[in-house]
Amino acid sequence: MTLLSNPRTRRRRLGIATAAAGLLAALITAQPAVATPDPGDAPTTEKRVSESTREEVKEAVQNGEIPGQDEIVHSANIEHLTNIPKDVLPGTNSDLAFQGRYAFAGNYDGFRIFDISDPEEPKTVSQVLCPGSQNDISVSGDLLFLSTDSSRSDSSCNSTTQPASEKSSWEGMKVFDISDKRNPKYVAAVETACGSHTHTLVPERRNVYIYVSSYSPNAAYPDCQPPHDGISVIKVPRKAPEKAAVVGFPVLFPGEGPDGGGNPGGPTNPGVTKTTGCHDITVLPSKDLAAGACMGDGILFSIEDPENPKVIDRVQDNVNFAFWHSATFNQKANKVVFTDELGGGGAATCNAAVGPNRGADGIYDVVGKGDHRKLVFRSYYKIPRHQADTENCVAHNGSLIPVKGKDLMVQAWYQGGVSVWDFTDSSAPKEIAYFERGPISTERLVGGGSWSAYYYNGHIYSNDMAKGFDVLKIDDRRTDPAERVRLDELNVQTQPDYFD
Repeated sequence: MTLLSNPRTRRRRLGIATAAAGLLAALITAQPAVATPDPGDAPTTEKRVSESTREEVKEAVQNGEIPGQDEIVHSANIEHLTNIPKDVLPGTNSDLAFQGRYAFAGNYDGFRIFDISDPEEPKTVSQVLCPGSQNDISVSGDLLFLSTDSSRSDSSCNSTTQPASEKSSWEGMKVFDISDKRNPKYVAAVETACGSHTHTLVPERRNVYIYVSSYSPNAAYPDCQPPHDGISVIKVPRKAPEKAAVVGFPVLFPGEGPDGGGNPGGPTNPGVTKTTGCHDITVLPSKDLAAGACMGDGILFSIEDPENPKVIDRVQDNVNFAFWHSATFNQKANKVVFTDELGGGGAATCNAAVGPNRGADGIYDVVGKGDHRKLVFRSYYKIPRHQADTENCVAHNGSLIPVKGKDLMVQAWYQGGVSVWDFTDSSAPKEIAYFERGPISTERLVGGGSWSAYYYNGHIYSNDMAKGFDVLKIDDRRTDPAERVRLDELNVQTQPDYFD
């Protein structure tokens, strides 16, 4: 165990600079077998910028308009408790899930389990090396689920990259037994069409259903053929997870011809991504509802029959949304926040040139009843602080902060940091707190920042792509009531009924 600390602390007019201190502990598990991380799984995250851009960024730092390189700033109502750097998993950090006193952190090279019983000093319980981007992660009972959306030589954790054009290549869902958190065991693998970019659990007593989101088919890929306008549904028996299997492929965008019925994208809708599947789905089991962020479309659908979800409404924004990325319901299920991942998470979009309505959240009211419900646009929300043109920044993963009578959310913005905002008035959202680091580089655009920022049992947890696992504490009268809400488990894309 090594104690790491950074004594650098100073104040800026943009916020409070804090020292980053973290506890590092590692135990690499015996199962599954160790594999060498494959650089081919990592996204391209570094781009050259012009000399004028470099000078503008340096000038902005000198003038105090943005924080210095790697400097931490935050609003007065947020405290940065700790940071745990990466350890044996060098890949990009990705999504988070929670269960009891544990946090589960995805990484392109596998996953890491933290004991967060003391949020100020999380301890690493185990780390599993299992390369395969992007390793989107969730948990239910004794099972952990991991998405693989990179073409691999086989389904094992020893696999290597292999072209998707080869029929023997594998992509899909992996299932682990986590009854022993110190020694997770790989128990099942299910291949799915076009792999699994993300996934969403619909848990039941005997079975766990998984909605698998994937996209970008190609006629040259034997296991990823167009039009691919649907999702794979996997059924996992809790007592026999080795029997996990695909039980259906509901088509969400029916249409004639090879392109299916989703948003056609450009040139019909310039700047909009063509719909060839879904990127992310959020379910609200207590209301039998789901919201899908599906590239060029946003959808609302019923999951009353989990094996056969039924689309209720579908919307597009061909003016300001480039890529529908994720969705979040409010507690009453009368609003949905959709995110637009303009630039795919690798571009600098939090600046004056892009403006406040692109790469932002779109807030929609849900009006009507039953199968006649409609999504009605109300407003956009984007962080109010411009970032450097060397910082990838766009709307990304977030969760509700459970306060009765209020619609509050914490959200990751890559190098834009973590934003806490209020959308109780869906036509006038506003930020109430923030946390961020200065640019990783002032010389080139380097990918990093908060991938996911979620509220769980009194704290905010953020998985920074490059810097590691952050724990934040918000102290604000508007969010304080949330501390009384305690959960046994949280997969953010399976939204709980916080007040049931």
